[in-house]
Amino acid sequence: MPTLDDVRRIAGRLPGSEERATAGGAAWFVRSKLYAWECHPWPSIPDDMRAIVASELVVAVKVADELDARALVEMEPDVFLRTTTRWSEPKVAFRMARIDEQHLAELVTEAWRVQAPRYLRGEFDTT
Repeated sequence: MPTLDDVRRIAGRLPGSEERATAGGAAWFVRSKLYAWECHPWPSIPDDMRAIVASELVVAVKVADELDARALVEMEPDVFLRTTTRWSEPKVAFRMARIDEQHLAELVTEAWRVQAPRYLRGEFDTT
């Protein structure tokens, strides 16, 4: 089962990525743009989803668009939460206990790509 240390390791290899502590937990940014974060059971989250977030580690990542988020939820509803808050849309939240490390790496890297400027994406692609 992946942990936040796995997210740290993946994010640490991405150019311009930095981790910050936020009110909700750990969060990762590229050029001051949020791309991945530990979810917190905010009161604005629907009750059933808040119960999951309160009881286990849930991470959210930015996605290219709402269609990508919906597709992930529909393909793996036991892994991806149907909704959390409207903040930081488009995004998708997932249960760390139910995701494999390769898929985690893909999600974090693609979230970084969504937010990273072209020159950093180019730097990453040439390494």
